Amino acid sequence: MAEATTQRKHSVTLPDGRKLDVVEAGNERDPAVIVHNGTPSGAGLFREHIADAVKKGLRIVSYGRPGYGNSTRHPGRSVASAAQDTADLADALGIGRFVTWGISGGGPHALASAALLGNRVAAAASLAGVAPFDAQGLNFLEGMGEDNIEEFGAAVKGEEALRDYLQPQVPEMLGQSPQAIAEHMSSLLSAPDRAVFTGTFGEQLASIMQSALNSGINGWLDDDLAFAKNWGFSLSSIQVPLQIWQGEHDLMVPFSHGRWLAEAIPQADVHLSPEDGHLTVWVNRVPEVHTWLAEHLA
Repeated sequence: MAEATTQRKHSVTLPDGRKLDVVEAGNERDPAVIVHNGTPSGAGLFREHIADAVKKGLRIVSYGRPGYGNSTRHPGRSVASAAQDTADLADALGIGRFVTWGISGGGPHALASAALLGNRVAAAASLAGVAPFDAQGLNFLEGMGEDNIEEFGAAVKGEEALRDYLQPQVPEMLGQSPQAIAEHMSSLLSAPDRAVFTGTFGEQLASIMQSALNSGINGWLDDDLAFAKNWGFSLSSIQVPLQIWQGEHDLMVPFSHGRWLAEAIPQADVHLSPEDGHLTVWVNRVPEVHTWLAEHLA
């Protein structure tokens, strides 16, 4: 089991010459789950999620979206762009059909794969994922912590304004302890989330976020710009089994986003949790998601 849970870190080259950071674990012959991490986060997997995936016979793969870590930037990318990157990544790793989940800012990218890759995706899940910025009937910013209101306010003004906002944030995260990062993010952390931003989870989350920003803010910047414009696909085109998780105590992605997604994708298996925040979904719900996804690989 120790060998199976060992993380393998490397990169793949896409057909257009760009490179993506990759972290994976598990038996390469097992069916794969591809993970889309949040914003800002690059390639990275939590040890607890690896152990759970391996126990369930899954190979687990995470990649850094363009601009994070050593993944080549793709200026002007849309949320939809992630689908082709995911398919090309799977090709490079010898993966055929797969399942996928995304957390927070990774949620829309998992939805893109579900919408655009057809039967290649057996099932997908969005955990605490944002809804489209232009979603009808949704006040996108309502219920968000002050930091996210300011961040998305800069994003809608364009790249220059967003770069000016994000750049000063980096020193508050690089080389800082999980406790210091939590303090910097305090407007985004509800009580349940503050409680889990400690111990091994906090250490691993800080490491994944810091490695994503060690080459600059371009990945973070391009994520936000992609969220603030049309995603490039319709949610109604999702035909594969889909699961949605959202916590009521979420100050990063408000509960209303999960409720809106549930109404927009009525066939989804929806879990609107009254006890969860944002990070607690990441910490506590992934084993349930893996179980559900694995059922669709049978």
